[in-house]
Amino acid sequence: MRTLFLLPCLLLCACSDNETFPQTHDPYVTDAATPLGCMPNLDGRIDAAEMQAFFGVTASFLVSPAGQERQVDVAGALQLGGQRVWDWSADIAGDQIAKFGASPVEGKWYASSFPTGTFVSSFDAGHTIDAVYRSDESTIYLLGLASAEENPPEGQTLMPYKDAVALYHFPLEVGGSWVSTGQVENGVFKGLQYAAKDTYEVRIDASGELRLPSLTFTQALRVRTKVTVQPAAGQSVTQQQVSFVFECFGEVARATSRPGETEEDFTVASEVRRLGIEP
Repeated sequence: MRTLFLLPCLLLCACSDNETFPQTHDPYVTDAATPLGCMPNLDGRIDAAEMQAFFGVTASFLVSPAGQERQVDVAGALQLGGQRVWDWSADIAGDQIAKFGASPVEGKWYASSFPTGTFVSSFDAGHTIDAVYRSDESTIYLLGLASAEENPPEGQTLMPYKDAVALYHFPLEVGGSWVSTGQVENGVFKGLQYAAKDTYEVRIDASGELRLPSLTFTQALRVRTKVTVQPAAGQSVTQQQVSFVFECFGEVARATSRPGETEEDFTVASEVRRLGIEP
């Protein structure tokens, strides 16, 4: 396409004493550019400043429908040159849109149960359960879960951890790993008394290119999280989750395994989420 530039004419006019001078105007001034809150620098790591929660900002995710399992490739493939690629770019007609964002803890019905909490986000795609967090310059902590409504039809949930669970230790980079345990005492799950010990084993083991339907992230980090839930009454359950995080975007995709999955590179997911654009 050809670009057309409109060039102003410069007129040199001689004016006599009795001629009126043209009215003068102030020069055009542009609005001050608003700096971006975060700009990826592609240095292979994610610092705390590159993974912050911003209130009033939502992101759209393509999510597999509830109850429908999905084939998934969390292992990826090595390309020439040694780069690992995860191709999650297929446009799947059955996917549904779910929006996620952060909001303050203040004003929530459960705020008094999480006195150190700073922000909340939906734990599930149906927005029935909230996850409560706090963050500092070194860590993002999960403080527990609560039902989004105080008295939902399925029964109230309120499960604060006795000690906060470390979900992300900064900087995030390949080779990072940690284990954190949260204990629920005198909790409530869907209206029933509940107590349990949850163990989170987190490991960042690879980086590479992640291809999504609308976006491609060239230096995404793969984060493996194994959660073991040991209730006070009942059998322990382990579940695997593989997440992909990127500078300034945070988590851009995830796959959650079936309960009881033992394989790290599982191929069947109970849920898949991918950052995407609403049609």
